[in-house]
Amino acid sequence: MAPTLRPHLLRLLLVSSTSVLLLSGCEIPGVYPDPKVVQRDADAKATGSGCRHAMRSLEDCYAMNTKAPKAAVFAGWKEMDAYMRENKLEGVAPSGVKPAPTEEVEQAEAPAAPERRNNRNGRAS
Repeated sequence: MAPTLRPHLLRLLLVSSTSVLLLSGCEIPGVYPDPKVVQRDADAKATGSGCRHAMRSLEDCYAMNTKAPKAAVFAGWKEMDAYMRENKLEGVAPSGVKPAPTEEVEQAEAPAAPERRNNRNGRAS
């Protein structure tokens, strides 16, 4: 029985090793992540890092970049925060973005109540 078992095992070993070698060189769909998703996450992470470096809050960063995945934005923001604390770096004030108006400016820009005019009969309209 031993002599008939060996050719069977050798054939099985040959077929399995050949199939492993052949399949290792091909790309199987669904095994690798989609390149578009990877790029979008990398961009969102860079956006979060930039927001932290520009001294923007995380909420402002989310509001300014609504299409970016929040988890990746947070990961980038958190990574940059740790880096800046570790290296004792100060943030850079953002430029090119209009600052939020203060209450005084909002009140000054609010439209005044329309004045009442008298019509021909002398009554207010």
